[in-house]
Amino acid sequence: MTQPLVLIVMGSDSDLKVMSGATQMLDSFKVPYEVRISSAHRVPERTAKLAEEAEVRGIEVIIAAAGLAAHLPGVIAALTVLPVIGVPMKSGALHGEDALHAIVQMPPGIPVATVAIDGAKNAAILACQILGVKYPSIRKKLQAYKEQMAAEVKEKDCRLQELGITAYLG
Repeated sequence: MTQPLVLIVMGSDSDLKVMSGATQMLDSFKVPYEVRISSAHRVPERTAKLAEEAEVRGIEVIIAAAGLAAHLPGVIAALTVLPVIGVPMKSGALHGEDALHAIVQMPPGIPVATVAIDGAKNAAILACQILGVKYPSIRKKLQAYKEQMAAEVKEKDCRLQELGITAYLG
C-alpha cells in the first residue's frame, strides 16, 4: 500500500456510509488515505495519539467527521498543525445543524475548515486542493475534474435549449 496522505477519522461507524463519499473521491484522484473510527469522547487517548502521530506517519491532511456535539475535528486540530477538514454529520434532533455550528465555531488559533452537513465529497476535494499545492499530479487531476464538470453543465444547457423544458424533463 502507498503511504497515506489523508487520514479520515470518524466518531462512529454510523458515519461510514456518508464518509465513503470521501473515499470514493480520493480513489478517483488516486490519493492514498487511511480510515479510522475514534471518538473524542469515548476513546480520547486513542484519538489524541492518532492526531499527534499523524504528521510523523506521513499524513498531510486530516478529514474528521462528527455529529451532535462534534468535538472530534476540533480536538484533532488542537493536537496537530496539519490542516483539518471537518465534516458535520446529519444526526440527532437538529439534523446536523448542531454539528455544523460546533465545527465551524472554533476558537482563534485552532481552525477547522468546514464543509456542508454530510459534505464528505467536498471534504475530499478540499483535501486534494491542499495536497495539489505540493503535488502537481493531484493538481492536474483536479483541473481535469473541474473541466469535466463544466463540460457537463454546458452539455445539459445545450440539451435544454434544444429540447425545451417539457421534453428535457420527460
